[in-house]
Amino acid sequence: MPMSSSPAVVVASAAVVALAVANRVLYKLALVPLKSYPFFLAQLTTFGYVGVYFSILYVRYRAGVVTRDMLALPKIRFAVIGLLEALGVAAGMSAGAMLPGPAIPILSQSFLVWQLIFSVLLLGKTYSLRQIIGCLLVTSGVILAVASGANDGHLLSGVKLIWPLLMVISSAFQAGASILKESVFVDGAKRLKGKRPDIFVVNSFGSGFQALFVFLLLPLLSNLRGIKLAELSGHLNGGAECFLNVGESPIDCGGAPFLPLLFIFINMAFNISLLNLVKMSSAVVASLTATSAVPISIYILSLPLPYIPQGAELSASFILGGMVLLTGLILYNLPQSSKESKTD
Repeated sequence: MPMSSSPAVVVASAAVVALAVANRVLYKLALVPLKSYPFFLAQLTTFGYVGVYFSILYVRYRAGVVTRDMLALPKIRFAVIGLLEALGVAAGMSAGAMLPGPAIPILSQSFLVWQLIFSVLLLGKTYSLRQIIGCLLVTSGVILAVASGANDGHLLSGVKLIWPLLMVISSAFQAGASILKESVFVDGAKRLKGKRPDIFVVNSFGSGFQALFVFLLLPLLSNLRGIKLAELSGHLNGGAECFLNVGESPIDCGGAPFLPLLFIFINMAFNISLLNLVKMSSAVVASLTATSAVPISIYILSLPLPYIPQGAELSASFILGGMVLLTGLILYNLPQSSKESKTD
């Protein structure tokens, strides 16, 4: 990995990989009982994160870990981070509910491509030819994987093009947010005389603004699912009933609330561990660490699972796309020369 090999970073990286696998698998499983209510799940996770993050932030402030200067950092970047994450969560969950499990990890790897683009535009970073080739291979792998269902009734056959495109767009929103978080740490270190902001300052204010924008954009976002504004209240009520698994819902809500709650817990732990790695290294390094979980999660999601007993067939084209994608990730991750290390 292009990062420090200190024990702390190794432990943090291992935690990210383990949680990334669990997060990707539970992401699909959580949408089994709530397949018709992805926006309800988005609201539930969003507002749940606000309460938990600010509670932890308060405890850390009282303990002296978080300082007044950290809390006084400018909030405009947090607002933009919140907006991008709100759009990313809503788009990702809408697409995820309509896609086969193994397609989600592959399509989400466009996140790396967007990260490189935004890090150049927003942070002024440059990348070596080897890294650019690796990025292009990742893109090629995504294209091969998406094309695998175009015929022969394989992975994405019968899935409208809008859903894989929406998943890629979701990755763009989240990649932009991750690069802005890195800029908060970098700029914060200058403002705090060399001390980087606490991760819960970034998580708390980012999630707070995310909750605000999800609420404000809900009527617009619901239209993506064909839900009219007048029907929104009934949709949310239906989602609550399905989540609690009570009432006479016409939809099978088996697995709720256990699966959605388990996803929320693991996703929160994954977000915290990933941001910790961003603080210790960089946003691109953190995402590369997380992508090492891709082949494991693809394999697990292709198997018959509880609540998804049918599994999914991995065609030769899909497997080839995954191999090309991983080749690109490995190429990007090769040890850098001293000359290259000065450019990223």
